[in-house]
Parts: sequence; C-alpha cells; structure tokens
Amino acid sequence: MNSYWNLLAADDTTATLMIIAIVVAILMIGFVIIVFAAYFRLWIQCVLTGAGIGIGDLLGMTFRKVNPRIIVHSKIMAVQAGFADEEFSTQELEAHLLAGGNIPLVVRALIAARKAKTIKLSFREATAIDLAGRNVLEAVQTSVYPKIIDCPMLGSDKRTLDAVAKNGIQLRVRARVTVRANLQQLIGGAGEETIVARVGEGIVSAIGSADTHATVLENPDLISKAVLARRLDSQTAFEIVSIDIADIDVGENVGARLQADQAEADTRVARARAEGRRAMAVAMEQEQQAFVQESRAKLVEAQAEVPKAMSESFQSGKLAIMQYYQLRNVQADTDMRKAISGSDRTESRE
Repeated sequence: MNSYWNLLAADDTTATLMIIAIVVAILMIGFVIIVFAAYFRLWIQCVLTGAGIGIGDLLGMTFRKVNPRIIVHSKIMAVQAGFADEEFSTQELEAHLLAGGNIPLVVRALIAARKAKTIKLSFREATAIDLAGRNVLEAVQTSVYPKIIDCPMLGSDKRTLDAVAKNGIQLRVRARVTVRANLQQLIGGAGEETIVARVGEGIVSAIGSADTHATVLENPDLISKAVLARRLDSQTAFEIVSIDIADIDVGENVGARLQADQAEADTRVARARAEGRRAMAVAMEQEQQAFVQESRAKLVEAQAEVPKAMSESFQSGKLAIMQYYQLRNVQADTDMRKAISGSDRTESRE
C-alpha cells in the first residue's frame, strides 16, 4: 500500500516538472517569436544587402539603448556605396550615435566625399566634425560646389565697404567672395564672419594704398589681386577661391571736406591768437597812457616848484628883477620863434 502511494507521488512530481518545462519552452518560443517578429524586417534587409548585422546584434543594440533602425539603415547606405567593414564597423556607428552624433548625416557625407573623388574624408574626421557641431554634409557639399558670401553680409547694418583713396575720394564697394570648405581645418577654424571681416579689411587697405580713385575704377581687379595675395583664409574653415567686385561707386570728397575743416580750425586758431595780441596791445596802450598821466602829474608838480624857487631867489637876492624880465623876454622870443617855425612847416606841407 505504501509503495502504491509512493508511486503516485513520484508520478505527480514528474508531471509537475513536465508542466514547468512545457511552460518555459512556450515562453522561450514566444520570446523568440516576438524578437524575430520585431527584428525580422531589419534582419532580412541586412541579409539581403550584406550589411553583416545579425539578430543578436540587433537585440544587443536594444539592450544598449541604441536605435537599431538608424544603425541598420546607415550601414546599408554605406555598404551599398561600397564601404567595407574595415573602414568603419557597426560598433563605431553605435559609439558615435551614443555620443550624440548624427549617423545618417555622417554616412551621407562620406558617400558624397567618395563620389566626388577629390575629397579625402575618413570616418574619424567626419565624426569629429559632426561632434564639433559642424554640418559635415554641408561642408562636403561646399567643397564640391563652392559657396558665395556677400561682403558685407546680407542683413548687416552696412550695405557697402567705404574706403578712401590717397587723393581723398571715397569709394563704396560691394564684393562677392567664393569659398570652398577646408575639411582639414573645419574643426577649430574660423567661420564666415571672419572671412567677411578679413576681406573687408583687405579691400579697405587696397583702396587706401591706391594713388587715385580713378585707378581703382579703371582696374577693379587690382583690389582682388591685392586681397588674395594676403592669404586671408589662413586658420579658417574655408579656402578663398576668388574675390569679385560686384559694384563700386564714388562717394564724397572726404579729402576736401577734411581740408575745409582743417582750414576752418586754423582760422579759428588764428583769430584766437590775433584776439590775444589785440588784447595785449590794448593793455600796453592803457599802461602807456597811465605812464603819460603819471609824467604829466610829475611835470605839473615840477612846474609848481618853479614859483617857489623864484620867490626864494628874489628873497635871497640871487635873482634881480631885471634878470627876471630878461629871462621872460628870452622865453617869449623862443615861443615866437617856435610859432613862426610851426606856421612855415604848415605852409610848406600845403
């Protein structure tokens, strides 16, 4: 009886284990079906295009929080364009995507560079440019098809570059700069604003070194040659292909205006100096008049002493009455002679 119950217990344990095994198998099959259904389309695309990405790789991307659709589509584009796994692998694509890069843009840039055949761009350089914040595809396109930059730039406050030749005539210039992207200096290189600033400085310097404005008007290419000779594209993300003078107009005569302003300033200075000299002369005149008045006062004072001296002479007997009258006669004769001589001079002048 005991053996019977032991047999029944063993049968129940076996049945339980079998049920558990069946449930686990069903779950595993269901999981495989779900995974296969989720990645079947991507896996088929990889198999048909030779991208070399398996179901395990797709499942691993999901666990690593990488969007497998982006990686698959990018890898298929690269394979179809002729790129091999040695040039960049699936793991490198995942790493760049996890770093915040734009994988489709990088792959499209690499394809465009290879199609151009004159641009050397590696996957490492493309990813570095992308992570630096530059549009790597636009840079490649600019290398293939040069870009035109207006100088001054559109939307800026100044519409023309104003410069003055040596003869004082102002010229107003608008230029168009054709540039090509320099992929080797794209990281850390200056942008369009620097190119525009340097070209503007070069144009102003070239016009300023011209003897006359007519020389510039006759040969505008002199400006372009002078600017290109200064290598303004160094340490920038672009290479200057050409500089074309789109428009050049004659402005005002700055030299004449400056000369007029200088002449006016000189006139004001001369007037101030003349006014100073006049004031000094007036002061000296007033001083001389004061000296004259002082001398007259001294003369009057001296004349007042003459009667006193004569009175003392009469009292002391040093001067007699007859001598006094003789002195008066001599003085009267002298005054008459002076009067006569003065009238003769007046008649001779008339």
